[in-house]
Amino acid sequence: MSIKFRLTLMSFLQFFVWGAWLITVANYWFGTKQWSGAEFGAIFSTLGISSIIMPAITGIIADKYVNAEKLYGVLHILGGIALMYIPQVDNPSTFYYVIFAAMLCYMPTISLSNSIAYNILKTNNFDVVKVFPPIRVWGTIGFIVAMWITNLSGNKASYNMFYLAAIAAIALGFYSFSLPKCPPQKLISKDASIIEKLGLDAFKLFGTYKMALFFIFSMFLGGALQLTNMYGDVYLSEFSKVPEYADSFVVKYSTIIMSISQVSETLFILAIPFFLKRFGIKQVMLISMLAWVLRFGLFAYGNPVDGLWMIIVSCIVYGMAFDFFNISGSLFIETTTHSIWLAFAGYALVIAIAFAVLFKHKHNPNDVANVSH
Repeated sequence: MSIKFRLTLMSFLQFFVWGAWLITVANYWFGTKQWSGAEFGAIFSTLGISSIIMPAITGIIADKYVNAEKLYGVLHILGGIALMYIPQVDNPSTFYYVIFAAMLCYMPTISLSNSIAYNILKTNNFDVVKVFPPIRVWGTIGFIVAMWITNLSGNKASYNMFYLAAIAAIALGFYSFSLPKCPPQKLISKDASIIEKLGLDAFKLFGTYKMALFFIFSMFLGGALQLTNMYGDVYLSEFSKVPEYADSFVVKYSTIIMSISQVSETLFILAIPFFLKRFGIKQVMLISMLAWVLRFGLFAYGNPVDGLWMIIVSCIVYGMAFDFFNISGSLFIETTTHSIWLAFAGYALVIAIAFAVLFKHKHNPNDVANVSH
């Protein structure tokens, strides 16, 4: 197999693992297990906390001690084992800790997969800027394929979605050991402080007004993204409780409808160069924010019959909302500082600390006992 094909397969499986359960986990939680909404909200935190803790730790390990492809493989195997255990879980608390374990293993593999691809492509004298994007697109395709398989096989509310994800993760783990070696780069200075190693010196970026403001808006839009990922599919599925919509295409194939968002994402990526050149970074980010308004507004007023067009357009608009802010935002960071990944590490930590300190809430089971669609 060629180098590009091998990396394409890695990218495909990387996001296939996530797509098999991320969009449909709410159907399993609410529909199959009948667990509460308050407890489901905690599942959000596993992605964020894992993204804060693990990339820095695995980055240090891969930089100093272990080949990146081997660390990547071990993490996927361990994460796959955790996913394999989920169907045995019979209470929300245990589910939280098991999915947290799976996310601690999975989230750092996203950045590791990029590092591995960059390393291998550079070693083999490929133009990374030209060759990597088509490889990465197959990751989104993998996500979409997993969603379709989960839906068409009748498992969008079944524990089988976790078995599918687990098998793909374990297979990817073992496959990664066959990839070209990516030895430790030892880019982190031996004299670097623990603050520098963990990227916490990126806090100085918040001394710039534009940077601080950008991160604040990113935080709120990030929350919107996770809301639509976690609750979108179950929202469409629960139209089944309304007699006139019970047998609609949207109810039966809600996950396929949701996958339009990922298809749109791949297409809008191609339009970004034109929009950036024509309107500039600020205007493109503003277009993204307005697109989020349309995303949620159309989703709110749409229905599976005469309002189906609203749901479909909402999914199409998602591509613009997601891509335009992410890509233009990353370019803004890149043109402001070259420490882009350290900046986002600091940003993620600030979000976690601010949420813990500022968000005051005491859980009362009675508050959510009667929550309905």
